[in-house]
Amino acid sequence: MDLSTTYLGMSLRTPLVPSASPLSEEIDTIKRMEDAGAAGVVLYSLFEEQLTRERTGLHHHLTHGTESYAEALTYFPEPITFHLGPEGYLDHIRKAKEAVDIPIIASLNGASVGGWTDYAHQMQQAGADALELNLYAIPTDMQVTGEQIETTYIEILTAIKSVVSIPVALKLSPFFSAMAHMAHCFDAARADALVLFNRFYQPDIDLETLEVGPHILFSTPQELRLPLRWIAILYDHIQADLAATSGIHTAEDVLKVLMAGASITMMCSALLQHGVDHIRTVEQGMRDWMEAHEYVSVRQLQGSMSQRQCPDPEAFERSQYMHTLQSYKLM
Repeated sequence: MDLSTTYLGMSLRTPLVPSASPLSEEIDTIKRMEDAGAAGVVLYSLFEEQLTRERTGLHHHLTHGTESYAEALTYFPEPITFHLGPEGYLDHIRKAKEAVDIPIIASLNGASVGGWTDYAHQMQQAGADALELNLYAIPTDMQVTGEQIETTYIEILTAIKSVVSIPVALKLSPFFSAMAHMAHCFDAARADALVLFNRFYQPDIDLETLEVGPHILFSTPQELRLPLRWIAILYDHIQADLAATSGIHTAEDVLKVLMAGASITMMCSALLQHGVDHIRTVEQGMRDWMEAHEYVSVRQLQGSMSQRQCPDPEAFERSQYMHTLQSYKLM
C-alpha cells in the first residue's frame, strides 16, 4: 500500500506531519516523532515581536542608571555589540537537520516586512527545507480596512518569495470575507501551499483574580469541518498544495481531508494529548481502512470527494444549510 504524497515539492512517506507546537522544541522529541512515522515536522514558530522585546529589554537594563556615574558608561559594551536575534532558532534548525532524515519546515511569524524577509533568508541559510508563514494577527485598529490587511499579506508573501528559493507555505486564518478570492490571490503570488486553518487562542477572564489571560483548549474533531469544506472547494482550482490542520485526531479525520483534496494533514492537539506514538496508531488506522475499502494509494484517495468530484457538489455550499436544519428533529 502506497501512503506517499508530495507537499511543497517534497516526497513524503505519508501525509502525517506534526504541526508547529512545543513538541518540536526538543531535538529528542523530533527524533521520536520521526521514529513514530512522522513524514516531516513543522518547527515551533519564531515570533519577531519576541525578539524585539528581548532587544528592548536588554537595552533598558544595560543603560538604566548609567548616567549616575561616569565610570558606569564603560562598564558594559554598547547594546549594538550584543547580537540578540534568531540565533537560537537557527541553531535548532541545524541540529534538527543533523538529527533526522525527514524534512524540517521552519515557522515564522513576523511583525514587519523587513523582519519577515530577513529571518526567512536566515532560516533558509540554516538549512530549513521549507518555510511556513504563520499569518497570526488580530487586526484591532479601526482605521485599517480588510483590503489593507489582505494587501499586506500579499506584500509579505511576495517579499519573502523574492529572497528565498525554498518552498513557502501560508498558514491562514478562516476570517477572510472572501476566502476563495484570497486563496486565488495567494496562489497568483506564488504561494507553494496553503495551510487551513490557523487556530487562534482566545483570552479568558479569571473571576477570582480578575485578570485576563490565555486559556489553551485542545482542538476537537468537530473543528475539522471548516478546513474540510474549504479544501474541498479549493481543490483543483489553485496550483498551491493544500494542507489540513485543526481537528485532525484520528485516521478517519486524515482520510476525510485527503478525500477533500489535502496533500498532507497536520496534528498538534492529538499528539499533545496522546503522545507522539499516536502517529503510528493513526497510520495503522489508515492502512486498515484503505485495505478494507480496496484503496491502494493516497493518490487514489486525494480529491475523490472534493467539490469538483463528489456526487453532490452543492453539499459544500449554502444550499446544504436548510437541508441540515431540516434534518434535525427534536426528541
